[in-house]
Amino acid sequence: MLADSKAYSGFAVDDAAKAKEFYGKTLGLNVSDISEEHGLLSLHLAGDRDVLIYSKPDHAPASYTILNFPVDDIDRAVDELAQRGVRFERYDGFDQDEKGIARGEGPQIAWFKDPAGNILAVLQEP
Repeated sequence: MLADSKAYSGFAVDDAAKAKEFYGKTLGLNVSDISEEHGLLSLHLAGDRDVLIYSKPDHAPASYTILNFPVDDIDRAVDELAQRGVRFERYDGFDQDEKGIARGEGPQIAWFKDPAGNILAVLQEP
């Protein structure tokens, strides 16, 4: 029954207007209003994948990475995002360089947060 369903994911924010500004202007992604009145946004990602962003008054930030953005050049991506005001997070247990990029085993990855405190990441596969 669900095998042919075009499932999509979603996440909460505390302020839809701030989220629209951040995802649209700071990150340069395509964001559209579904319902301004109800704080519903659609984040349009590559591959025809949409993500629902919804305003939730008692929002608590996710304690895990909600979105990963694969990039071809993580250094360039981190530099460009930093120029746009994005601040990269540091986490215990990860050997991160001065830019905040973890370059250990697995993908090179750098984490940052949206205005609601949700965790996002850019990563480059080995």
